Amino acid sequence: MKVKSLAAITAALVAVTASAFGQVLPASQTSNRWFTDAETSLNSKNARTQTNVAKNVIVFVGDGMGISTLTAARILDGQMEGRLGEEGFLSFETFPYTALVKTYNVDAQTPDSAGTMTAMMSGIKTDVGVIGVDEDIERGNCATVSGNEVVTALEWAELKGLSTGIISTARITHATPAATYAKSADRNWEDISDMPVSGIEGGCEDIASQLVNFEANLEGRFDGSDVDGIEVVMGGGRRHFLPKDEAANSADAVSSVEGDRTDGRNLITEWEAHYVNGHYIYDQAGFDAIDAATAERVFGLFNESHMQYDADRVNDIAGEPSIAQMTTKAIDLLDNNEKGYFLVVESGRIDHGHHAGSAYNALTDTLAFADAVQAAIDATDSSETLILVTADHSHVFTIAGYPKRGNPILGKVVGVGASTPALASDGMPYTTLGYTNGKGFADLTSETDADARYGLPNENGRVDLSSVDTTTRGYHQEAVIPLGSETHAGEDITLHAYGPGAYKAQGVIEQNVVFHIIREALGLDAH
Repeated sequence: MKVKSLAAITAALVAVTASAFGQVLPASQTSNRWFTDAETSLNSKNARTQTNVAKNVIVFVGDGMGISTLTAARILDGQMEGRLGEEGFLSFETFPYTALVKTYNVDAQTPDSAGTMTAMMSGIKTDVGVIGVDEDIERGNCATVSGNEVVTALEWAELKGLSTGIISTARITHATPAATYAKSADRNWEDISDMPVSGIEGGCEDIASQLVNFEANLEGRFDGSDVDGIEVVMGGGRRHFLPKDEAANSADAVSSVEGDRTDGRNLITEWEAHYVNGHYIYDQAGFDAIDAATAERVFGLFNESHMQYDADRVNDIAGEPSIAQMTTKAIDLLDNNEKGYFLVVESGRIDHGHHAGSAYNALTDTLAFADAVQAAIDATDSSETLILVTADHSHVFTIAGYPKRGNPILGKVVGVGASTPALASDGMPYTTLGYTNGKGFADLTSETDADARYGLPNENGRVDLSSVDTTTRGYHQEAVIPLGSETHAGEDITLHAYGPGAYKAQGVIEQNVVFHIIREALGLDAH
């Protein structure tokens, strides 16, 4: 028997792939080696005789939620309920299928959220700092965007007539949520005031504007298409949608001038004019008033910048919903479409807690995220809804020392058989949790906003913690290497899957394979 060369096999795969995906995905996307390699990987799992087709897919992304974060959050959860902690599971850790996911970007060993989320939404890996475009882009160069755009799972779901939704506790224009809908040479181009003159003159559109113009932009890219736009958008980031004019301030504005836009546009009123049956909301009362059974669409911007840390939500001026509440409301609204839906839910502030060196905020936001996953489980039918839970990257967050079973995870290390904290070779106690780099130690006692740390100087290296209660909400862990913010890490993260097609989450996979699991589950390439 004649054996085909590797080149011939690859060419055949590309041809089949291009044919299967018809006119939706550009050839530059389907022939990209990341795309074809992911197809080959996934096809090896397709012999399994299990249900593949889902009516709905929900993708949960815990931003920065590495494996050490899962372990520590699991223990904290149990200890908050009066148990030892180690024996428990977060809601999604009981899912039947799990894979390890490689997170590197094309040009970076340790990734950022723009490149990682673009991989999960498009099926190809790309560079650090760019959104919705392939690796041929030059970051910050508007002229390189055209021709390098990719089609995302959310866009494809729209073209297939599914309802769609995006939820984030970060700004809705931040890298992870933006990668579902935007094409940008730089993740920082959240509004026009963030863009260089060359980008504006080159015709590139800021990310907030792309969100409001999503329907028109998508139809403009696909002749003859008729989509109805994203039904649910909820998160933070009002400043990027409002003009730099005090008159446009929201009722709960914190800044004297809330908006950042320098083009005079009010994107919120533009959205309301286009979607006359839509509901724009900005506070808890507005959220509670939405009747998901009858609402056509919702646009919620609950904060000027990011939404509050979950532990700090009670301090919000006008109140804001939890990530679990937003998830439940979104599902109740999206499932009005008999064709099904695609929903992305990001817990962005897990990442921010870690950057600030606050294990408490990162872990409590992880627990709120786990509650949101449980809410989705409770609100859906496992025979028709695929739920994927993953992260985009991890952090340099460690669990160290030899603490005894049940030792407070936020506390100092107390060894097996001991009753007092263990001492390091410098004669001082140390905590179980810590960071390799960042701003270092701070004792802010009852402060629930981790970002308060940024207003204080670095204090890196060892500190005598003998009289410090490290379990308080405002404690920030020690860090060795002095940096203005703690960094991401490069190790694998997890993918947990439940529902139709979940069995494809196995082994060690490239991050862009997540897109292909979504695509096959929703049958996006079926005619």
